[in-house]
Amino acid sequence: MDGRCTCGKVRFRMTAAPLFVHGCHCTWCQRETGAAFATNAMIEAELVTIQGDEPEVIDTPSASGKGQKIARCPVCRVAVWSNYAGSGDAVRFVRVGTLAEPGRLPPDIHIFTSTKLPWVVLPPDKPAVPEFYKIREHWPAESLARWDAMRARRQA
Repeated sequence: MDGRCTCGKVRFRMTAAPLFVHGCHCTWCQRETGAAFATNAMIEAELVTIQGDEPEVIDTPSASGKGQKIARCPVCRVAVWSNYAGSGDAVRFVRVGTLAEPGRLPPDIHIFTSTKLPWVVLPPDKPAVPEFYKIREHWPAESLARWDAMRARRQA
């Protein structure tokens, strides 16, 4: 799947399917995106290739207090992905709206629904949790195997 910022200077390709897709309803995502929730596709960083200019990485605060790194186009300033402290630089949380076909990646789970806006209606066939969740309870086996392999590579 290909993605890009609005002006097209930063272009990238996800060379595999994402591990999992979050619909995040936390107030931080609402504020940072200006939307009701953020849709992020989690994927190993090595499976995202830069096709255009490098994004500018900006350190920003986060609800956890550990911060996050947001990769933005240096020209149009659109965020294309984030890296969070929990998975470091190894996993990119790609903004699904920056993909050429965002409709192909609906959320696999809705998280932080305790702060969901009251007029957002969640699909009844997708899991929804008030805060975060345990990945081993929700991710498919193939994603868990990729996650475990990535963590093993990081520790080696």
